[in-house]
Amino acid sequence: MNNTQQNETNEMADNKILVIKNLDKNFGSTQVLKNIDITIDEGDFLVLVGPSGCGKSTLLNCIAGLEEITSGEIIIDNLDMTSVAPKDRNIAMVFQSYALYPTMNVEKNITFGMKVRGESVQAQQAALKNVSDVLQIGDLLKRKPAQLSGGQRQRVAMGRALVRNPRLFLFDEPLSNLDAKLRVEMRAEIKKLHQKLQTSIVYVTHDQTEAMNLATKLAVMKGGVLQQLGAPQEIYDKPNSIFVAGFIGSPAMNLIKGVAFKNQDELFFRTQLNGETIQISIDHYESEQKIVEGQDITLGIRPEYITGMKPVDIEEKMIISVMLNPVLIETNGFDKHVNLEFGDGEIGGRFTPQEQIIYGQPVLTYMDFSNISLFDSQTEKRL
Repeated sequence: MNNTQQNETNEMADNKILVIKNLDKNFGSTQVLKNIDITIDEGDFLVLVGPSGCGKSTLLNCIAGLEEITSGEIIIDNLDMTSVAPKDRNIAMVFQSYALYPTMNVEKNITFGMKVRGESVQAQQAALKNVSDVLQIGDLLKRKPAQLSGGQRQRVAMGRALVRNPRLFLFDEPLSNLDAKLRVEMRAEIKKLHQKLQTSIVYVTHDQTEAMNLATKLAVMKGGVLQQLGAPQEIYDKPNSIFVAGFIGSPAMNLIKGVAFKNQDELFFRTQLNGETIQISIDHYESEQKIVEGQDITLGIRPEYITGMKPVDIEEKMIISVMLNPVLIETNGFDKHVNLEFGDGEIGGRFTPQEQIIYGQPVLTYMDFSNISLFDSQTEKRL
């Protein structure tokens, strides 16, 4: 390897703020994390998302050193931290409960760690002013936690983490205790803070909308196994399994079971609807595996491609129009989420506020199959 190649290799290594290799974690005989491999670059906002009990908080605690791993490696800022104590990992953690000292005011809560580490009063005050300005909490410094709202406590907890100037921030469901409006506001604040400071963050949430909005990189977990790792839009557009397709997106992706068949060398998807056969051309689909005639497949289509308005600039063979019966109508102002009877089940669509959708009255529905996902019905993996 020449010097140029060596320098490029070093630069690539230097850019990796967190590398998790083959990580396993057991509690007694129960394996809760299985062969986790995750790498993120400096400045990334990694969100660990999945249903309750999937292992995301346990993984965060392993990164922090609060849980000892069974096997594997954790490398932070190019240093092997697998067996290093939490205080020596150059990380800062923001807990779900905020973990503020109730007898100390905001100023002392933020600077307490610096004082324990023996940093000068001047350094403490400089750091305090900096984070107070960034988080806009200068008028709260003399208050105690009991005198603060949930959002203000969250800002203080973030300020305490920021003054450490760590290489990696860890957030454990920091917004779960806030009401819906405040969650949205604080989510925006965290995103702005990340964009401004370009900090490296690992963030745990069970809320996939929160995950999609915050992440530069998303890790979807289930049963202690990493299901998919990638950019949020990539995972939304190309989920690698039926589980990820159903979990990411609100409302979730519609999943329709059927079979593949060929007609004059063109590939189609065939399914039954109310006793009638529906067939859709899937010849445009870029499959990573060969789809064979007669194969049981599941077609995934997002609700935004099921509407009351005929799509424009889409080939006719990729569109079907059917009369479907609404069984649930949810209005949020800018669109309507409508569940429609579809065979023995339901599918979800998105309609405009101007469209008159009435419960029990069939509505002309257009389904645009130009942007779909296909899965093997047996393995549940993306085709």
